[in-house]
Amino acid sequence: MHYDQSWMGFGMVGGLQAGAIAAAAGFLLCVLFRWIGRRNGWSQGAQLGWSYLLALFLAGGGDLWDMFYFNYARLQSLQLLKAKLAEVHDPDGIGTRVFCEFVGVVVGVFLAWWLLVGRRRDGETTGLQG
Repeated sequence: MHYDQSWMGFGMVGGLQAGAIAAAAGFLLCVLFRWIGRRNGWSQGAQLGWSYLLALFLAGGGDLWDMFYFNYARLQSLQLLKAKLAEVHDPDGIGTRVFCEFVGVVVGVFLAWWLLVGRRRDGETTGLQG
């Protein structure tokens, strides 16, 4: 799913911006799936897995599809290639954006998990009760 990327920077700056959007999506979806999962008895693995997959689909699906399309589609004419590349924001930095989106989703989901579950477990497992 493409969102409006016209305001984003190019190269690494655009990748970091896309990664930040992906981290926010991962964080919010992890909180949402944590709430849904606790009410329905899901395991933590299911909560984290669905959070990651949906956040990656929503935040990075468009760029990931474009990267796949340009590598495997049969573009039979130069005019078609130019038309398809004109639809993509920063086609030179698409790999950087996809990588940063993958990492951003991981960071967002991890931070949400750590804030909701991990800190409480750290105190229990390390014996820091007092």
